[in-house]
Amino acid sequence: MSSKRDYYEILVVKKSATLDEIKKAYRELALRYHPDRVPHEQKKESEEKFKEISEAYAVLSDSQKRALYDQYGHSGIDQKYAYEDIFKGADFSSVFRDLGDFGFGGGLFDEIFSDLGFDISGRAGRSRASSRGRRGRDLQIAIDITLEETASGVEKTITVPRYETCQTCLGSGAKPGSKKITCPQCKGSGRTVVSNGFFQMAQTCSRCGGEGSTVQNPCVDCHGEGRTRVTRKIKVKIPRGVDTGSHLRVRGEGETGTAGKGDLYVIIQVQQHPLFERHNNDILTEITVSLSKAVLGSEVEVSTLNGKVSMKIPSGTQSGRIFRLKEKGIPDLHSGRPGDELVKVNVQIPSSLNSEQRRLMEEFARASGEDIEKKENFGDKIKKTFR
Repeated sequence: MSSKRDYYEILVVKKSATLDEIKKAYRELALRYHPDRVPHEQKKESEEKFKEISEAYAVLSDSQKRALYDQYGHSGIDQKYAYEDIFKGADFSSVFRDLGDFGFGGGLFDEIFSDLGFDISGRAGRSRASSRGRRGRDLQIAIDITLEETASGVEKTITVPRYETCQTCLGSGAKPGSKKITCPQCKGSGRTVVSNGFFQMAQTCSRCGGEGSTVQNPCVDCHGEGRTRVTRKIKVKIPRGVDTGSHLRVRGEGETGTAGKGDLYVIIQVQQHPLFERHNNDILTEITVSLSKAVLGSEVEVSTLNGKVSMKIPSGTQSGRIFRLKEKGIPDLHSGRPGDELVKVNVQIPSSLNSEQRRLMEEFARASGEDIEKKENFGDKIKKTFR
C-alpha cells in the first residue's frame, strides 16, 4: 500500500475542485513553502514539502492523470508514469508567470525542479538522470476474464501496440551512414532559458526536443524518431484469485528507451456472472425449491464454478435460508485457500391449486389446528342471492 498522502489533502482542496481552484491552492502553498522564504534551518523540510505539493498539482491539473488517480489512487499513477513523467505537460509557467514580483531568485527555484527531473515549463528536463538515458515508458492494458478463470487461473495472449527501437538506424534516428549534429539552437544543452525579470524559466529546446542534437538525414523507416510502432502478442499468466482492479506487472514488455525497457501493467476486469455474485473470496447464488421439498426435505442439484453438486435440503427449510458449500468459492490470491459458495434457498409458493391440492392443503391446515375459512366461488354467491 502506498505511503503517499492524498493529493487533494496535500493541496487542501475538495475532490470536486475546479482547475482554477487547484491552481490557486498550489500557488498559495508554493509561495508559502518556497525555500527562499523560510529560515535556513527549515530549508530542507521546505524543499520536500515543495516537491510534494508540486507532484500533487502536476497530477490534479492534468485531466487524464486526475481521472486515473480518482479511480485507482497512487497505484494507478505509479503504474503508468515514471516519476519524471508525472510532471510532463503540467502548466507551471502560468502559475508562476509573475513570480518576479515577489523577489524570488530563479536559480534555486529552477534547481528544485531540475532535481525532480523536469523544468518549470512542465516538460522533461535534462537532469543528471536523463543525461544517462531514459527507461522506456510503462504501458497499461485492460483485459476481461470470466469468474471461472478467476477461480482456476488462466493464461491469456494479449495484443500490445508499442514503440520499439528502429532496427534500421538502431535508435539513432539518422539514416545509416550519417550522424547526428549538435543542435544549433541550444548548443547541445537540450534547454533554453527565458528570463522574466528576476525569475528564469528553463524550457526544453523546441528544436531538438531536449536531446541536444538533431538529425540532418533522418532514417526512412522511423523518420528520425529512432523508434517504430509495432504490435506484439504477449502471453500473460493470470493467477487464481484476482479480482476487478487487480494489476499484474510483466517486466520488460513496455516500450524501449535508451536506458532499457519499461514494464507492461495488465489491469484485470472480471465479467459479471449470470449465476454467481462475488463477495471477497465467497460466491453467492440462489436456487428455487418447491413448497413440498422445503417442507419435507430433499436433495437438490446446485451449480458451482466446477460443475454441479448435490446439496441436502432439510425438512422445514424456510425461504431465504442460506446454506454453505465449503471451499467452492474463489481461491485467495495470496494463500490459495478457497472461499465458500453461499446458496440462498427461495421457496416457491404455488400461485394456484387444483381441487385435489386444495383439499389436501385444507386437511393439512385442519390437522395443524388452523381455522381455514372456505372462500365462496361466484356460483355459490348467486345461489345464496336467489334463495
